[in-house]
Amino acid sequence: MRTIIATTNPATLNFAEAVLKSEGIPSFIMDQHQSIVDGSIGIIPRRLCVVDDDYDEAVELLEQAELGHEIYRD
Repeated sequence: MRTIIATTNPATLNFAEAVLKSEGIPSFIMDQHQSIVDGSIGIIPRRLCVVDDDYDEAVELLEQAELGHEIYRD
């Protein structure tokens, strides 16, 4: 799996996840239960991940949805 977005903004994650789901690309939000550790103040970014084979298509879809500036480039 590869991280495609890392953010503390839950709205961005939900929108990106919906964009990918609408095109049949499964994704998984990692670190969403870290609020226990950070005291629910949202300092630890949540990561939206996709399988390696879907990464390029997912990047293209998120760029079309105007989320290109959110894409995590490692």
